[in-house]
Amino acid sequence: MNQVKRTNWRSLGIEFFSIFIAVVSAFALNNWNENRRDAEAASKIMAEISNGLEKDREDIRVNMLGHEAGIRACQFWREVAQGQEVFTDTVLAHYSNLVRDYISIQNVSGYETLKSRGLELIEDDSLRRDIIALYEYDYKILKNFEEEYHEMQYQENYFQVINGMVAPYLIFDSRGNIVGLERPLKWSASEQKIFLSYLWKIEMNRRFLLSYYGHTKEKVQQLQEQIKEQLGS
Repeated sequence: MNQVKRTNWRSLGIEFFSIFIAVVSAFALNNWNENRRDAEAASKIMAEISNGLEKDREDIRVNMLGHEAGIRACQFWREVAQGQEVFTDTVLAHYSNLVRDYISIQNVSGYETLKSRGLELIEDDSLRRDIIALYEYDYKILKNFEEEYHEMQYQENYFQVINGMVAPYLIFDSRGNIVGLERPLKWSASEQKIFLSYLWKIEMNRRFLLSYYGHTKEKVQQLQEQIKEQLGS
């Protein structure tokens, strides 16, 4: 009888141990599969973010060129206002660029996917921090400057008053296109100073924004390099 009991306990112990090993193995396999799926998802999301960053760099480049053209327009009209000789065949471009506004287009689909899956999907703390900083801070500041900050809305703030001062001296062809500029401008000293103050304000704001664009462009490029390193490409 005792031998039978010992045998039963031994069998039960072996069976319990076998079940324990099976459960632990299944749990480990499931955990491994989840980690593998998370790693694959993270790689796909990072690749999507990197592709979006490439498009963002192009948008930044275009906007920077636009603001640089705006600065050249300020310089052109400053020379006009001060009675200096200028090439009036470029008046159309400088007239158009002087108060032109831009929008900040940002490809955030990859980042939004990451947020929906959980930011902790990116295991590298430094990479995760840099991604968050770019999308939640730098991009939002750029968008605010370009589209919402009142002082930098050139069309809204300056077009009517500048156009009122400049339009009477514009030369138009038979189709209504701007082809030149009558000289000299018959402004009073006060009108000249007001006009120059507008140009100064526009140029300073564009230079400030160009500086921030340059800073953001560097961060975008650095983030792309970090992601490529993570992806092993």
